[in-house]
Amino acid sequence: MIIGYARVSTDDQTLDSQTDALTVAGAERIFADKISGSKRERPELGKMLDQLRPGDVVVVAKYDRLARSLRDLLDLVEAIKDRGAGFRSLAEDIDTTTPAGRLVFHVFASIAQFERERIAERTKEGLQAAKARGRVGGRPPALSTAQKAEVRRMRDDEQRAISEIARLFKVSERTVRRA
Repeated sequence: MIIGYARVSTDDQTLDSQTDALTVAGAERIFADKISGSKRERPELGKMLDQLRPGDVVVVAKYDRLARSLRDLLDLVEAIKDRGAGFRSLAEDIDTTTPAGRLVFHVFASIAQFERERIAERTKEGLQAAKARGRVGGRPPALSTAQKAEVRRMRDDEQRAISEIARLFKVSERTVRRA
């Protein structure tokens, strides 16, 4: 049986293009998660693995839909293999049911991991360079130091409600509580 697996990271993303590709590839059943690939516990992935039988082939539109790290990808493909099933990725034309496909799979997985590590290095270097130039990352504070003092004064001296203070400063109640 050909079994499809699709995943997107957030609820506002759509699975349509993946499920369409899996259907065209002959998937008789498709399991789909809307959760980050870095999460180890993915409900539909777990169900799919539990239901695999010898001879089945797990198909994904792209192999990064199955896992985000090389270690996780290798572990999952090994778990699929342990159940007597194969793995196929449509975009990369990888099919682990053949020796050549297994070789290509390991080469692609290594390259993808290398690229993720390079991106992380470049991001870290960029943040360090910006910090050295005096730039601070992150979102600017919603309230200035003076506004925070005024929030505390209104709450302590005037006994105003947090919701009222939040409306006056046009911030969330949580921001007022933190101040």
